[in-house]
Amino acid sequence: MDLVFSTEKVARAKRYDAWRAAICDFYVHVDVKATRPDDYRGFIREAQFGGVVMTDILLSEQSIKRNSQHISRLDKDCCYLQLIHRGNLDVIQHGATHHSNSARGALFSATEQYELQCKGEVRSFYLEIPRAAFAQRFPHERIPISATINTTQGLGRIATEFCAMLATEGSGLQDGVRSGLGDQLMDMMALTLQSAHDDTPNGEGSVQKARLRLVQQWIEAHLKDADFSLEKIAAANGMSLRNLHLLFRQCEMSASEWIWNRRLQLCYDQIARNDGRSITSIAFDHGFNSSAHFSTLFRRKYGISPREVARPPVNLFNA
Repeated sequence: MDLVFSTEKVARAKRYDAWRAAICDFYVHVDVKATRPDDYRGFIREAQFGGVVMTDILLSEQSIKRNSQHISRLDKDCCYLQLIHRGNLDVIQHGATHHSNSARGALFSATEQYELQCKGEVRSFYLEIPRAAFAQRFPHERIPISATINTTQGLGRIATEFCAMLATEGSGLQDGVRSGLGDQLMDMMALTLQSAHDDTPNGEGSVQKARLRLVQQWIEAHLKDADFSLEKIAAANGMSLRNLHLLFRQCEMSASEWIWNRRLQLCYDQIARNDGRSITSIAFDHGFNSSAHFSTLFRRKYGISPREVARPPVNLFNA
């Protein structure tokens, strides 16, 4: 994630003023009152996934207020979804108080007045989600003005894990992949909020499907890794190898079969583009180490050879 601002290299006596100048009057329009301005520290890092902006932020104990004057200067219509790593923070909006901590996230609107009360130092992710795109994922396009989600189990836990994965792995991904992941993140967050009462609206199957999609997204982002293996996939996604195999039973193929199938699909797409790269180079880039083996699997799946896909179409008018 890209660093927006940090107090780390600022003299202690100037940190609070520097924070307010860099963040509160520029990055987001709010009023801030720190409990101990003489001992302030904080940072904010940012990454963008299509229309979704994710920030990793450290805040000292303080209160943060957005009033009507700040809202009149707002140039974007969005929601904020807060997922706390450590600490406690109350979100106050429309007369309701939502207590958030490492077990409970909070949603609130950027276009309505709100107050955030940090109780001690707080480290958290903030998702800035475009309202129009997010609303399309709710019945009657009605997003809750403010709400909480359980981040310790079910869909809430999966969504939180997905955010953590994007924060650590997202910077190395291509723009198109990042945009697609932003859409997937909005899907997952909308489903999580709609199922806030029991976290599993359609039973355990919904949770497992969401978990499978999360693992598949991780796999696609790492297909070119030199040390790619099923063991690495399981470890990176916090599960045993046995549970990884059980998870893939949902798509009626083993994890290995799904990976090779996806590699073949990606190779087909790239070969069909006829961008001048050799078939062997494309195959090797997607994890194959034998051109003969690749050709055999390709023909078995598609019924034609890679060279036939790469062959330019005949122009009947010039034949």
